[in-house]
Amino acid sequence: MIGIIDYGRGNMSSVEAALKKSGYKFVNTDDIGILATCDGYILPGVGAFKDGMEDLAKRGLDAFLKEVAKTDKPVLGICLGMQLLFDYGEEHGGAKGLGLIKGQVKKLTTSFKIPHMGWNSLELKRESSLLSGIVSGDDFYFVHSFKVVPDDDSVVVATCEYGEEIVAVVECGKIFGAQFHPEKSSDKGLKIINNFGKLVERC
Repeated sequence: MIGIIDYGRGNMSSVEAALKKSGYKFVNTDDIGILATCDGYILPGVGAFKDGMEDLAKRGLDAFLKEVAKTDKPVLGICLGMQLLFDYGEEHGGAKGLGLIKGQVKKLTTSFKIPHMGWNSLELKRESSLLSGIVSGDDFYFVHSFKVVPDDDSVVVATCEYGEEIVAVVECGKIFGAQFHPEKSSDKGLKIINNFGKLVERC
């Protein structure tokens, strides 16, 4: 069972539709008791970093996810959800993140239009079970104005170019993140959702 973390900031219907199409059982909730019974988690998200952390904290979900990170249960952060996995975000005066991956979230410095919105291709930097069946040049749908800057480049699985190099996929142990929206990225995106489901099944 995959738990979708509901903290009021995700594209829940799109994530649910992708999981249904992939055939995985899931529950969409902010109930920690129910979430504790799940085998893996998706942390979706849209909006501002600081607001996202406040909404997680109101529900006790920040502490819950930190405890999950001590287990073998996989976590996939999507868009804002990926950014919240990091130590700190500078948006709106700054806020501490979950600290599950070392690094910061900073505003895009590209000369291109911000937000970075639309389809863009990945450049794979290393192998990852999350990207099984995905190759460099495959396109995914992005919508964001901030980027993750990991302390350790070894967590970077894939990047994209938008007037600057942007980290698009990260992996640190069982913690995964996608800056793009796999649930809105057609068949290739569904492949990633399916890959994550397989990771959960193996745990």
